[in-house]
Amino acid sequence: MTTARTRTRQIAASGGGVITRSELPGGLRVVSEAMPGARSASVGVWVGVGSRDETPALAGASHFLEHLLFKGTGSRSALDIASAMDAVGGELNAFTEKEHTCYYATVLDRDLRLAVDLVADVVLDATISAPDVEVERSVVLEEIAMRDDDPADLVHDEFASALLGDSPLGRPILGTESSIRALTRRQVAGYYRRRYQPTAMVLAAAGNVNHAALVAQAKRVFGERLGEPSADFSRRLTPMRRPVKPVHVVSEDTEQANIVLGTHGLSRHDERRFALGVLSAALGGGMSSRLFQSIREERGLAYSVYSFTSGYTEAGVMGAYAGCQPGKADEVVELLSAGLNDAASGNLTVEEIERGKGQMRGGLVLGLEDASSRMSRIGKSELVFGEVLGVDELLARIDAVSARDVAGLAADLLSQPRCLTVVGPFGDHDFDGAV
Repeated sequence: MTTARTRTRQIAASGGGVITRSELPGGLRVVSEAMPGARSASVGVWVGVGSRDETPALAGASHFLEHLLFKGTGSRSALDIASAMDAVGGELNAFTEKEHTCYYATVLDRDLRLAVDLVADVVLDATISAPDVEVERSVVLEEIAMRDDDPADLVHDEFASALLGDSPLGRPILGTESSIRALTRRQVAGYYRRRYQPTAMVLAAAGNVNHAALVAQAKRVFGERLGEPSADFSRRLTPMRRPVKPVHVVSEDTEQANIVLGTHGLSRHDERRFALGVLSAALGGGMSSRLFQSIREERGLAYSVYSFTSGYTEAGVMGAYAGCQPGKADEVVELLSAGLNDAASGNLTVEEIERGKGQMRGGLVLGLEDASSRMSRIGKSELVFGEVLGVDELLARIDAVSARDVAGLAADLLSQPRCLTVVGPFGDHDFDGAV
């Protein structure tokens, strides 16, 4: 194992706590946030591998691995893993996104050592046996079927495909029925061995946590893995062009029309991302937002109306969603388009923008009241940005957003060609004039 020195630094956190970051020999990063008075702790291993890192032949492999890693390790069976966590009343789970996967546990503070052992074990030493692959293949296929039966979920995958095409970011995280059926044990296990390297990982913890003890345990559980040579897996970047399908209608026999209208957004590294958050909040982030008022409050056309953004390494997405009765779909699409046009023309008011900033501030602070949410913030920040900003600095960046910033960004983004995706009982219905 390399004998390089561990590097550690601290920054102030909210509520009198401290965020501490260490980089271990071999590249593993360990971040923690001490929460004074907390009696719980949450730990997660964040892996910089997601669905966008898959070739078409491996579509769905990242999410498939998320299931398989809990099926057993070299020292624990699936029952051993579940029993150990149930015995301390904790939660053990995972999720997969387009650019990362997270395995996490939340426990009483006295059981943090056990939680770190369990999470590290499933991430580093999964057996991925052939029988388990077949069992979880069926489970993943059921999950895909559930997604297909939920049009409010399906419409977002269809929108990504229509906007970004058959690209790493345009393909669904779950894969497809055909890709999951075709994946072999050898393919999935090889993907695991190649991509799950300490240099691509962050160990994050929050709550009643002692950072020095966490680092010492990380060195023990990662062991010789910290000295392994790592391959360079550079991501193939997706050039952003016009939507692949400006209008995409998926005909399904549903009771409701599910509509997404959107366009390309910002990369997660773009400094304008704080202005984008304010813009999205002003458009569809709450009950007073422009789209919610126009579509639901004033006309009663839909129950659910919201805006959303996603940022990736070199690209992003911005859009608005509404669910309504099929007979009202045309009017709702017109109102969504009008709302985006108004924002692009600089017609958001100062009051709307200030409310958007308030929503961002509240969402940030109120979302950090428990150990799990704080662990997620620092773990993801370290993984995707390479740094963890304090809450006060984040609030300052939100406060610094001006009405001019938002208006300029809205003009840039919302004047781009848009993509309309609709899931519902429409057959050959023509929405072509709507975008």
